[in-house]
Amino acid sequence: MTFSLWTFGLLMISLTGAHELNHFPENFEVAKRDEEYTLTCNSKPDDIVTWKLNGDPLEDDENVKQNGTKLTVLDIDTPSLGNYSCWRGEKMLSSTYLLLKVDEEDTVDSLINCRAKSYDCNFNCTWTGNGYTAVRLGLGHYCSKSSKSCQWISGSRQLAEGKLQFEMYHDLSPYAEESTMLEVTAEAISDFSIFRTSKRFYLRDIVQPDSPQIVKCQLVNEDVNVTIDPPSTWSAPYSFFSLEHEIEYVLRDDGQTERSSSTLIPKKISKLRVRSRDSLVLANWSQWTPWKNVKTGTDRLCRCKNTEKYCCPELSLEVFNGCKKEKRKHKKHAKYPQ
Repeated sequence: MTFSLWTFGLLMISLTGAHELNHFPENFEVAKRDEEYTLTCNSKPDDIVTWKLNGDPLEDDENVKQNGTKLTVLDIDTPSLGNYSCWRGEKMLSSTYLLLKVDEEDTVDSLINCRAKSYDCNFNCTWTGNGYTAVRLGLGHYCSKSSKSCQWISGSRQLAEGKLQFEMYHDLSPYAEESTMLEVTAEAISDFSIFRTSKRFYLRDIVQPDSPQIVKCQLVNEDVNVTIDPPSTWSAPYSFFSLEHEIEYVLRDDGQTERSSSTLIPKKISKLRVRSRDSLVLANWSQWTPWKNVKTGTDRLCRCKNTEKYCCPELSLEVFNGCKKEKRKHKKHAKYPQ
C-alpha cells in the first residue's frame, strides 16, 4: 500500500512538471474560478472538430460541453486548466491555454521594486516574488489593459534568491515638469495560474543616483575641501541636473563620526565617505561610497597613487616624479640587497 501511494505521488509530480509553463504562450485566456468560459476553434463554422486538454481527448461531461466549433468549460478549477487544442482529424487548427486568474496580493508593492539611476530614458525594476515559472513586465496603458499592443519585457538578468531584473524604457522628457505617472504592469505564471498587477509612480520618486566619485581632498587653511564628481551614470548637463552631497567623516582625535552637507570639512579626520541625491526633488540618497583614508600632509604622499583607498591633494609633477624615483629605488634594493 505504501509503495503504491509513493508510486502515485511520483507520477503526479512527473505529470505536473511535464505540463508546467515556463514561458508565456502565444495564445492564452484568463478565467476566474468557479465561472464558465467558452473557447472558439479557429476553423470554418461547419467543420467537425474535436478538442484535447494537455494532449488528452475531451468528451462532453459534467464540466465541458461542445457546441459545434465552440467548447464551454462549465466550472473553472485546477483540473480544467491547461492547453486546449482544437483538431480536424489529425490536423491541429488552434491552441489556447486556459489560465486561472489569481487575485492581487496585499503585498504587491514589495513584489516590484523600481529604480532609476538618472532622468534618462531607462530604469530598472526587480521582481522579488518566488514560486513563479514565468514573469514579464510592461509599461503603459496598453499593458495595464492587457492589450495585444503591449510591448512586454522579459527578465534580462536573474539575481540572487530567484529575483529577476527588467530594464524598462520610457519617453518622458527629462527637461519637462513631470505630470504623468508611469504605470508598470507585471504578469507572473505559476503552474496554470496567472497573477497580474500594476504599480504607478512618478519617475522622480524612484530616482536614486549611483554613488558619486571622490576626486581629491585639498588642504585649505584649517579645513579640507573635498572635490566630488557626479557618477558617470547621472544625467547631463550637471549644471541642470544638480546633485547635493553629504560627507560622513571620522575625527582623528576621538574617533567620533560626523556628517556635513558642505564640501569643506575639518582638517583632522582619518577617513570619509560620500553619498548624493537630486538637489531639487530631495528623493533617495545614493549608496555610500567606500571609506577612503584621508592624507593632507606631505608625509608618504606616494600612497596617494592608490586613489581607490586614499583621498589626497592633487599631486604635483615634482611629487609624482619623486614617487617614481622612490619606487625604482625600492625595486633596485629588493633585487640587489646589501
